[in-house]
Amino acid sequence: MAMTVHCDIVSAEEGIFSGLVEMVIAAASEGDVGIAYGHAPLLTALKPGPIRVIKQGGEEEIFYLSGGYLEVQPSVVIVLADTALRADDIDEAKALQAQKDAEAALANQSSELDYSLAATQLAEAAAQLRTIQAIKKKMGH
Repeated sequence: MAMTVHCDIVSAEEGIFSGLVEMVIAAASEGDVGIAYGHAPLLTALKPGPIRVIKQGGEEEIFYLSGGYLEVQPSVVIVLADTALRADDIDEAKALQAQKDAEAALANQSSELDYSLAATQLAEAAAQLRTIQAIKKKMGH
């Protein structure tokens, strides 16, 4: 049996996941990280995107994070997310529309436009769509 570590994924609104895991794979600010039992202590910022949790026994769950922090301690991995959703709860049509709206806002040369807000909205929509694609690929759709 694989060695496990306790993992908690929480957002400002609620606890999303808590349990023993074999590995956590997330999009850190410097690139993807894989955290398993015995990993050195670490604190890193997370980019918007999918976080994969491989539970005890090998079952995998995928969540979407809008960003946040991942902390590794000797006996626990804590993910503090700005917003976290179970990947199954992401509305693909809504994410596609949000991406189109943000792209249109960036293309509009109006001086009233808040470019940083539009760019953030575009990044989040794209990250949600990447999460949905990761699930479809995993399930063979």
